[in-house]
Amino acid sequence: MSQTLKELSNSQRNVDQPPVLIANASTTQLLHQIDNWVSRGWLRALDRSFATFLLEQDPQTRVSVLLAAAMTSHQLGRGHSCLDLVATLQAPDFVLSLPPEGEEGSQLPSQWLQNLDIEQWRQTLALSPMVEDRDGQQRFPERPMVLAGSRLYLRRYWNYESSIAQSLSRRLSVEAMTPVNFSSRLDTLFPLAFVDKGVRCSDWQKIACALAARGNFSVITGGPGTGKTTSVVRLLGLLQTPAVDEGKPLRIRLAAPTGKAAARLSESIGKAVRELPVSAPVQEAIPTDVSTLHRLLGSRPDSRNFIHHRDKPLELDVLVVDEASMIDLEMMACLLDALPRQARLILLGDKDQLASVDAGSVLGDLCRNAEVGGYSEQTVAWLEAHSGESVSAPRLQTAVGLGDPLAQQTVMLRYSRRFDSQQGIGRLAKLVNEKNAVEARNLLDQQLPQLFNLKLRGEHDAALTELIINGQGDAPGYRHYLELLRDLRPAKDTAWDSDRWADWAGKVLTAFDEFRLLCALRRGPWGVEGLNQRVAAQLRHCELLPGEHGWYEGRPVLVTRNDYSLNLMNGDIGIAFWVPGPSAELVLRVAFPRNDGSGGVRFVMPSRLVEVETVFAMTVHKSQGSEFNHTALVLPDALNPVLTKELLYTAITRAKQWFSLVEASPGVFEGAVSRNVQRTSGLALQLQDELAKLQRT
Repeated sequence: MSQTLKELSNSQRNVDQPPVLIANASTTQLLHQIDNWVSRGWLRALDRSFATFLLEQDPQTRVSVLLAAAMTSHQLGRGHSCLDLVATLQAPDFVLSLPPEGEEGSQLPSQWLQNLDIEQWRQTLALSPMVEDRDGQQRFPERPMVLAGSRLYLRRYWNYESSIAQSLSRRLSVEAMTPVNFSSRLDTLFPLAFVDKGVRCSDWQKIACALAARGNFSVITGGPGTGKTTSVVRLLGLLQTPAVDEGKPLRIRLAAPTGKAAARLSESIGKAVRELPVSAPVQEAIPTDVSTLHRLLGSRPDSRNFIHHRDKPLELDVLVVDEASMIDLEMMACLLDALPRQARLILLGDKDQLASVDAGSVLGDLCRNAEVGGYSEQTVAWLEAHSGESVSAPRLQTAVGLGDPLAQQTVMLRYSRRFDSQQGIGRLAKLVNEKNAVEARNLLDQQLPQLFNLKLRGEHDAALTELIINGQGDAPGYRHYLELLRDLRPAKDTAWDSDRWADWAGKVLTAFDEFRLLCALRRGPWGVEGLNQRVAAQLRHCELLPGEHGWYEGRPVLVTRNDYSLNLMNGDIGIAFWVPGPSAELVLRVAFPRNDGSGGVRFVMPSRLVEVETVFAMTVHKSQGSEFNHTALVLPDALNPVLTKELLYTAITRAKQWFSLVEASPGVFEGAVSRNVQRTSGLALQLQDELAKLQRT
């Protein structure tokens, strides 16, 4: 819990009202208090509804059970899969969405939970007919909550964790058959020794390829430019070559959580396949089209269910999923449920990025020990024999007995080909990841060509407007794409069905991706909503945008919900253009990049776009899966719970050439660097238990 919340709790305790202890309270008093918290935005109405539902099912439900239920429900909205009872008693107020500055006049959970003992609370929950106690002898799968040790779940999320753990443990217990002539094929795909700064180093891409080839499940993690895509394309070449030679090519599918991530992977994989040292038939048998996970599984409108599931599995032999850090618990459970048991699953992602928007941190849980490795003596010997590479790196721990089965199929790529970890963007990302705020600040103060640090003198500082519109140095702002929109416009007499209109729109869309303004928050002057209004107003003032609201030419929009009728996915970005219609009159249309990897553009009527928002500024979460030549991160003027090193790292690594940090107040950056995202989850423990069961049998 942050120091701010501790001070808030201590300052309000026994000041405005005497404490209402759980032991003395009635359910009516608790529901009244929950209503108060909901009205202040500290809890959701949904959380109150869940507590009410339990009371309707069992009018004798104890107050401590109802409060735990409301808290557990609220934790889901904050990304946690469960409520940690021990941590809650240590810092009760942290489970509410309290404002950083606090608020007078309302009691806090710390007042209600005074003197409540963990064993007493746990026993009360275990005896409730609304809770299944997993430590007990009997099973009650119909009960809406599950208690496992000191972790309290809503039933659905317990089921998700259990399903994932069981599925992965089964996959990790089976060793896949490696291709014939494995070592020689691997050497063909990696013909050159890896050299970093003139020193021969272990080629972790080759190691990752070798390790993934021997299992039905593997994880390849690493930062930007470490070669996740290169590794997996060579892996696909390694697996597909003997299959094509035998006349039975593998059915390979590629997927990503969002349309933007899918488009990026499609582009990078297409280039990597063309450079692969394999025969033309093998290249043709490696797909370059990438689907979103929702489309892969077959979404059903207005339903949580998918077309593909255990009884109707996906028809594939190999599935590669990129940007796995964005996958939440529910999606991972559905994906594994639809995957044929004999199929290989390879997850790619950066373990240090932000976790998924919805509950869970699947990749983070799976990669908990990725940096230290934990390879067994047998794994090390196998890798060195087949890859010819020395399995060594700083912080790596090997030869640790039998080794965790998950660790044996997890590889962390350790060298970035894009960023130099000793300077510029790469150095800043590394320092933030290491929580080294002092050195990160020193690096920013050097004003290097790749890094800009803008310290504002107030909310209306013109320096921010200058950065947004004109950029800084060679780094572009939004003027760039709007000038291309004006200067490259086809002549008026260009036929309405000419390719020139799509070419023009495509160039403007590409130019728009040269720069992006990122925010930590949605609301307020430093959030997405406030900055989108400010940017649009300033661009109109500079006569770069027309002086109108609603739909206008040059307006960039972000799709916020999957629309399968239009083949538009959450995260897709389009721009509005005036183009000629079939009758030669000008009509406003929104151009989107095609999701089929063709690089083309298609136009959509604005009236058909229901779930979209203006996107001059976007949250860091929404930017995952994207890259921009120049990225500017705007920090708010006060520390907020969402500000963590993971958020900073994700924002910094969205930048390909230039990164700008915009600070509204001193100390916020340092405060964010010092804090981690903390997601309460039992997935790692459940997977450990399932693997232990398999090893015993």
